[in-house]
Amino acid sequence: MRSVSEWFARNPVAANLRMAFIVIGDLIGMDRVRGETFPRRRARHADHPGTYLGAAPEEVETAVCIQAVHGIEGIEEIVSTAIEGFCLAVVEVALHADSRSVLDHVKTRVDAIETFPARAERPIIDEARTQIRVVDIAVSGRADEFTLKRVAERVRDDLLSLPEITQVQFASVRPYEISIEVSE
Repeated sequence: MRSVSEWFARNPVAANLRMAFIVIGDLIGMDRVRGETFPRRRARHADHPGTYLGAAPEEVETAVCIQAVHGIEGIEEIVSTAIEGFCLAVVEVALHADSRSVLDHVKTRVDAIETFPARAERPIIDEARTQIRVVDIAVSGRADEFTLKRVAERVRDDLLSLPEITQVQFASVRPYEISIEVSE
């Protein structure tokens, strides 16, 4: 290692050229690296069949979970969990596939199945959505809880009127309560 350092110390032009190649390579590579604040994730679809009373896990999995989604184009992975009387299948859609189309295929397949056991409930097909909390806003002041909640509702309505904001949720807020006191 010492001989390489000594060689670069004796040959400053080579050291500067090497540094220039590293900097140019980094600048070229920077265009190819995709930076994202919230990286794109694979969409997932959940196949939730409810209950199948009295059935063993293997029977629930084969009769209810897997047969509906097996062989659909665009599915990357199927993960199913079965316990006695219940099954949950999570279908992971490939990045190149249209998640809406795959969800429609899964719903069509499930609706077409007529061989579900008599005691099994119809599956509920839904797309799992990822929610990312971006900002927390606290409303506080020297006012009663009712007034603070009304102000927070106005802030929520103002935020929802902006086209960039799609969802606002309250946290740590008690619901309205009516108290009726009857005299003895």
